[in-house]
Amino acid sequence: MSERNTAIRSLHDLGLAAWFGGSLMGAVGLNGAAEGEGGTEATRDRISSSGWAKWAPVNAAAIGAHLFGGGGLLAVNAHRVATQQGVAASTTAKTVVTAAALAATAYARVLGKKVEPASSIDPDDAEKAAKHPIDLDKARRQLHLAQWTVPALTGCLVVLNALHGEQQRPSEQIPGMWERARSATHLVA
Repeated sequence: MSERNTAIRSLHDLGLAAWFGGSLMGAVGLNGAAEGEGGTEATRDRISSSGWAKWAPVNAAAIGAHLFGGGGLLAVNAHRVATQQGVAASTTAKTVVTAAALAATAYARVLGKKVEPASSIDPDDAEKAAKHPIDLDKARRQLHLAQWTVPALTGCLVVLNALHGEQQRPSEQIPGMWERARSATHLVA
């Protein structure tokens, strides 16, 4: 139990911190600045799309670090997931929320890529938008919702990480493992 996993824990936590913080800053700061300074809807879309496009590679790296670190933590804590009461449930919840956050992130990017050419001043983008018309108002509403969904879900992951930290306390591990073993004997008997 004294084994350290600083590198994978750091990848996991720093990746999540960047994913959460970047998505929250984008939804509040970037979109808010575009709204305040943009003038027309097309200009607001261009400002916002430009910022989100610059953030996308950093966000992808953050998500990758989080997932790599999470996989590593799952591997080194597999014994706790299998034997400590409550850890499997919180790990499952964390996996489901992570999948939902990944889906929301991908969906926001897809919507952003639809809005981007429709608001561009580049003639090639305008031509592309004309070939693939979209309901721009609907896409903007969906994008706004998706961009707020990401920090909500990643914020839930931060809370689940706090729960996992509490479950790793020695005072939680032994009773949790004892309770799991005790409940398993009821299934056998």
